Amino acid sequence: MTIDGTAVDALTADVARSLELLDETGANWVPPTPGIDHDVAVVGGGQSGLAVAFALRRAGIAGVTVIDAAEEGREGVWETTARMQTLRSVKTLPGPELGLPGLTFRSWHEAAHGADAYAAIGRIPRTVWADYVRWYRRATGVAVRNRTRLTRIEPLDVTASRGFRLRLERDGEVLTETARKLVLATGMDGSGGPFVPPVIADSLPRSLYAHTDDPIDFAALHGKTVGVLGAASSAFDTAATALEQGAAAVHLFCRNADLTRVTTVKGLSYAGALDHFHELPDADRWSLMRRFFANAPGPMPDTVRRATRFPGFHLHLAAGWTAARDAGGTVEVEAADGRHCFDFVIAGTGYRADLARRPELAGFADAIALWRDRYSPPPGEEDAALAANPYLGPGFEFVGKVPGTAPFLKDIHTFTYGGVVSHGRAVGEIASLRHGVPRLVSAIGRDLWLADRAAHLERLHSFDTPDLTGEEYAHALWRPPVAPFPLRDTETPP
Repeated sequence: MTIDGTAVDALTADVARSLELLDETGANWVPPTPGIDHDVAVVGGGQSGLAVAFALRRAGIAGVTVIDAAEEGREGVWETTARMQTLRSVKTLPGPELGLPGLTFRSWHEAAHGADAYAAIGRIPRTVWADYVRWYRRATGVAVRNRTRLTRIEPLDVTASRGFRLRLERDGEVLTETARKLVLATGMDGSGGPFVPPVIADSLPRSLYAHTDDPIDFAALHGKTVGVLGAASSAFDTAATALEQGAAAVHLFCRNADLTRVTTVKGLSYAGALDHFHELPDADRWSLMRRFFANAPGPMPDTVRRATRFPGFHLHLAAGWTAARDAGGTVEVEAADGRHCFDFVIAGTGYRADLARRPELAGFADAIALWRDRYSPPPGEEDAALAANPYLGPGFEFVGKVPGTAPFLKDIHTFTYGGVVSHGRAVGEIASLRHGVPRLVSAIGRDLWLADRAAHLERLHSFDTPDLTGEEYAHALWRPPVAPFPLRDTETPP
């Protein structure tokens, strides 16, 4: 689809003009800190990282750097491991525009492709959203340092909030930088990683299976029979992609007796819940999330139809896997509905929180509070997967496993899927940006302000810039009239 570059350039200029009119061009109020390179380092240059960096600048926090391990334009998942044809959210859902109409997807799409083209789309095509995010980066002017990977975070002082030493790698070069605050905007696996059930991971060589989060060579599956474990949208999208690329057959297995028809977590889609879920008591948050994730979120109707239109697609219900084995280069699966043989299997089984899997957190992951450290559910409501998620504060910040310990943790804010139990919905998805990013940025601003309290008090007490010089009113000063010189008794008036 051809983009109208002239119209998009005009829209980009309008965005810049809007920021100028709002006087939000990036004046910085944070005083410099000796020995610190960045006030805030944002890790991840996808839609969340861009929105956070843009919001920080609008809030007057300009000492921000954004890094991403990917090549420019390949940040996030949209053109890598995401395989849906369209986004699963409605096209009118507010996203990273943060209150600026000119930055909305609709404004960009109508400029790029015309109003009729926008009206014609139902849900946003995945690659079109990727085009929009790339334009958003250009329009907001957020600079991203690509091909730069964070390998380790080291607190400058484990007993206080003094910032971090960041170990980075860029094109084979090792770099060291410092930052006062960190925002981890690293996506679905940012608090752990893809979850591959033991029935697969403990039984099969890596050459015989993949996770939907992996780059998969679908061309190598041409003419093959593939088994997919899992029944959420990502599993159906991967099954459909395999069939579109020439797989002979794909069998998709759901452990439940039917596909999830009601995705209950969508109940959190209204403003009150998105803004205030994190303020509920722990018992309420736990109970709701346990209900929401008792079954995996269901697949979208068009995602199901994308797979079922192929005669080679086969859906197995109430068919969880109990065993899998390498049968000389093929996979034998024992499922609740019998034995099956596949050339390759794919786990569409989501993600699990496990902070120990994140190399950047390796030095202090055991100091971070998880939900299992702060909340004990009633008998019958236990859930090990939920309990492994980090227990976050209201600004998405880590807290110490033991209250009052590891004070440096409050300066690491994780805007990743691992915040789901603490803050509701999938933190980092489009729906979370409008409500979560302002709260995150407000928390960072508050912390920086209070940390620099002495400097700000000095600045405020010493403020002496005059508005007036005195010349504006000197000529209008009132003076009492001068009395006439008094007459002596011997004198008569003229």
